Amino acid sequence: MAFDDLTAVKDDMIAFISGHGMRRMKSFVPEDVPTVLFEEDDVDGWKDFVEHAKAANAPFITMSDVILEPEDVSTLIAQVRDQAYPDGDSGELEEAQSLMQHVGKTGYLQLGFAQGGVIFLYETATEWYDLFQELMESVSELGHIIVDDRDEE
Repeated sequence: MAFDDLTAVKDDMIAFISGHGMRRMKSFVPEDVPTVLFEEDDVDGWKDFVEHAKAANAPFITMSDVILEPEDVSTLIAQVRDQAYPDGDSGELEEAQSLMQHVGKTGYLQLGFAQGGVIFLYETATEWYDLFQELMESVSELGHIIVDDRDEE
């Protein structure tokens, strides 16, 4: 079952973690840290993850969420528009503009706990958040292309 807004899932996570007598620490685990990703079998797979953390005697669970802000979408639209110039009919521009309907929604959640020098992670995201990330990466990659337009002698 795909979710359009993970806010209710986040609230459930907070209650479930607390109900297991565990503490939560608001923090994001970046990609450069040694991690093991938890593979979920169903929508409530995060519950199994929390139970694994408790069984591992983790002192706390890290939790991070991303809410789509209007500034993020506006910046993305501007960057896509700049890249699409002079062709204003870019499919990417339409996709970026469609993200405005998701402003204020939670699109990404990450849970984590440390064990044996490794961080175990559970991550989930909405389809629109994945699209947002893909567009941001494509804009970023194209922004790093260097064009040498000096006249050859």
